Amino acid sequence: MSKIDAGAGSQAGAQAAAGAGAAGSQKGARATSRTSAKVIDRIATGVFYVVAAFFILLLASITAYILYKGALAASPELLSFVGDGVGIQLFNTVYLVFLSLLVTMPVGIMTGLFMAEYAGSGFFVAITRTCIEALSSLPSIIVGLFGFLVFIQMTHSKWSLWAGSLSLAIINVPLIARTTEDAMRSVPRSYYDGSIALGASRWQTVTHVLLKASIPRIITGMILAAGRGFGEAAVLLYTSGMSSDVNFHDWNPLSPTSPLNPLRSADTLSVRIWSLKTEGIAANSQQIADLAAAILILLVFVFSLGSRALGRRLQKRMLSGN
Repeated sequence: MSKIDAGAGSQAGAQAAAGAGAAGSQKGARATSRTSAKVIDRIATGVFYVVAAFFILLLASITAYILYKGALAASPELLSFVGDGVGIQLFNTVYLVFLSLLVTMPVGIMTGLFMAEYAGSGFFVAITRTCIEALSSLPSIIVGLFGFLVFIQMTHSKWSLWAGSLSLAIINVPLIARTTEDAMRSVPRSYYDGSIALGASRWQTVTHVLLKASIPRIITGMILAAGRGFGEAAVLLYTSGMSSDVNFHDWNPLSPTSPLNPLRSADTLSVRIWSLKTEGIAANSQQIADLAAAILILLVFVFSLGSRALGRRLQKRMLSGN
């Protein structure tokens, strides 16, 4: 009997030892797995940092090179509003983008507001979203040809700032609409519920609460839209023209040579750069193109900073109720 008990005890001890060994090996395997996962995570993180640093360095290098070439080409004559100066093109660029945003922002914001709060779901909404996505992916040259046919040929008019701004609006309205929709959907639902609970109507809640809370992201969309307008050339070649006849002493908007006349033809900085690079025969064509490119980059940079600062200020004022 004692021998049987001793044998059973030794067998149980062996099983316990085997179990302890298996548990130890499992713990060791888990520890090894965690270590390898940490190593892989660090390697992947390092790769991402290297890729990000490469593209940041590439962008900074290109920007610095363009600004350097522009600084070398800068002179009072080229910065003027007469002769070979790019002052007229600078004014045309800012004015055309301003006119484009006058159309793009209201239409895009109202479209995004409708899609976010009122559209719901259904066949019509699905078709609308498909159309918006199709518009946002159209090549610039197609939009330029469409603008030329609709805003110039069908209206029996000539190249003009207004035709160019409407063509740019076709490109940028889908961007503003999607940005506004995404911004309003990202606002916490408690904003909506709290406003309704206080007695506000749905329209008041959407326009005075949700829309105000979405301003920073809408400003970001506006910056992207303006940046595309600043750098667009293919659309404007067919709609706004490639020359300017401007008299900066005449500010009557109805005058054909007034800078404020939206029905006059106008070449922008991007169009001037394209023209100088493809058709320029003057001795200083390269210098003018370099200066125009540097001014264009600075213009986008200043507009972006100014828009973000204005957006933060407007948001604080609106949310404070002042």
